[in-house]
Amino acid sequence: MTKAEREVFLAEPHIAVVSVASEDGRGPLSVPLWYGYTPGGDITLITALDSRKAALMRRHGRVSLCVQRTEPPRTYVSVEGPVTEFREPARLDERRALAHRYLGAEEGDAFVAASAERTAGSVLIRVRPEHWFSRGAS
Repeated sequence: MTKAEREVFLAEPHIAVVSVASEDGRGPLSVPLWYGYTPGGDITLITALDSRKAALMRRHGRVSLCVQRTEPPRTYVSVEGPVTEFREPARLDERRALAHRYLGAEEGDAFVAASAERTAGSVLIRVRPEHWFSRGAS
């Protein structure tokens, strides 16, 4: 894929598999997660502050993220880079924007309202794409 193609693909609302180094003797932690991305920018993730993934991202400071399309033409983009921001709590407008990206405005607002108590203790994690791997168009 060209740089522009992979950035456009990553900007689509796929579910990401996010991986981060784990403790000694264990493989990396890999979990599905919603994410935000605008071509040329950083990747944003929001997760619970007290989650294992948040603790590992803070400790190790690097994240890998992979998104894919399973139907033809099979396409994927994998990106890895440093955590550039770890901010708590994630603001309501940030949580709402991510929910709107995946669920649309009405369902996104309902999701944010229904999960307000659980997500109030969330953290925004920003990752700068540094190393890219992709396969697909071109």
